This record gives sequence, structure tokens and C-alpha cells, in this order.
Amino acid sequence: MINGAHLIIYSRDAEADRAFLRDVLGYPHVDAGGGWLIFKLPPAEVAVHPVEGAESHELYLMCDDVEATVSELTARGVEFTQPVTDAGWGLLTRLRLPGGGEVGMYEPRHERATEL
Repeated sequence: MINGAHLIIYSRDAEADRAFLRDVLGYPHVDAGGGWLIFKLPPAEVAVHPVEGAESHELYLMCDDVEATVSELTARGVEFTQPVTDAGWGLLTRLRLPGGGEVGMYEPRHERATEL
């Protein structure tokens, strides 16, 4: 019945963030019209975490080797806002999008649902 999910990143500079996804991360895309690029993402997972306060949603990119990926993206001009830390469930960092937002990136140590 449900065959996919559509993620939306709200940005203060959508053009810059679209260019980042297209040119820096190299994600294939289609133009839905008027420059509205929609990107093909790698396989995804979703998790639900409990919260006491206001609900929010986050995006984490996953990689096989966080140190190598940080090095490669840094060479492409990507700014990382948090050093790689060991969160137990994975090695975690955060990167800044050109529009000012941030997304997490981690090397999972947990079983991946994308492998199901």
C-alpha cells in the first residue's frame, strides 16, 4: 500500500541547499517544475523516540565509515559543526547545510532496518 516516504527540509536558502544535495552529495534528482528538485535518497529507516516537550523531527544521514566521509566532505567544503563522538549506537557528527540548517550524520553500530 505505502511504497515510499517524502522528506522535506525547510531552508532559509533552498537554492543553496538543493545545489548541495545535487553537487556535493551527488544525489540523483528530478525537476518537478520550476526548479523544484526532488532527490533520490539512499535507503531509509524511521525511528520513534519519546519526548517530554515539543515534538520535532530530525534527519540523519548514514555512512559506512564516518571518519572517511567527514574527510571527503570536508575536502568538498562541507562544514562540520560537531566533532565525531561515540554515542554507543554509532559514531555521530553534524554538518551545516549552505542554507544554515544542520543535519546529523552517523556510522551505525546497530542492526540496520535497510537490510531487511
